Amino acid sequence: MKLVEAGGEKTKLPVILVVGPTASGKTEVAIELAKRTGAEIVSADSRQIYQQLTIGTAKPTEAQLQEVTHHFIDYLPLREEYSAGQFSRDARKKIATLQHQNKSTVVVGGSGMYIDALLNGFFQPIAADKKLQKKLKERARLEGSDVLHAELEKIDPERAAELPPLDAHRIVRSLEIFYATGEKHSDLLQTPRIPADFPFMQFALNWPRSILYKRIENRVDVMLEQGLLEEVKSLLAHGMAKDNNALLTVGYREVIQYLDGDLDYKMMVDKIKQHTRNYAKRQVTWFKRDSRIQWIDCAEKSIDDMVGEILLHVQDKPE
Repeated sequence: MKLVEAGGEKTKLPVILVVGPTASGKTEVAIELAKRTGAEIVSADSRQIYQQLTIGTAKPTEAQLQEVTHHFIDYLPLREEYSAGQFSRDARKKIATLQHQNKSTVVVGGSGMYIDALLNGFFQPIAADKKLQKKLKERARLEGSDVLHAELEKIDPERAAELPPLDAHRIVRSLEIFYATGEKHSDLLQTPRIPADFPFMQFALNWPRSILYKRIENRVDVMLEQGLLEEVKSLLAHGMAKDNNALLTVGYREVIQYLDGDLDYKMMVDKIKQHTRNYAKRQVTWFKRDSRIQWIDCAEKSIDDMVGEILLHVQDKPE
């Protein structure tokens, strides 16, 4: 492997990012990459970062976590709020530490905003109105996040287009910024950002849509077999609020609707699969916008094949 300068230190490799849609096999590829290169893994997943969310987030297994050192898995208590900007700061510090230890880094995740903030910098609006925020959160709980999403579409269509209707946390934040400052969040996000100071290469795992959707459906079936319902019941039994932002995401929201009697079991399963497919489609659209990403076609390839292809690209990177 060629040596690449990074932050004043020499490391064997640039930071390698493995991104792409849910159920594409990112975890397995990242672990094998890390094992072959002696790297540690930085997780860029906005839900796996939380403790107690395990089955519904497809968190790496205990065995996988022991194979390679992971960072930002089970990083925070579930009740603590966390943002892409905070992740960018924390992850950049961790990568810098690893570089000074002459260790390589593999970043893995499908949370586009986390990846974007890490690589391109972040904008953290100063405006914060806790009273307004509380009122908007209560509206999201009573009226539904889709109603607030429609409201955001009217005042900031550009920002609304970036957010799924179920993302109550970010919808509330964008409305809070507008009502507190009179400025659109999408305009403020154009503020110049400081890009990462380390060399990196990005790779996305690309599956034919029909195969990816089948992988998603299989994963949902496995989650239910592993005890997804019991995981959600336990969280609620221990006092976790149903409107906790992490529980308003795909897989958890539908189970809560089932437990509340709003969906029957088959409808719940169908909704989880449908919403996960929708989410995967949005992830692909997000990552396709970044021309720096190299897409690895995965059909009929083993994990070893995918990792080998990625490493060939990395070795061929010009100095």
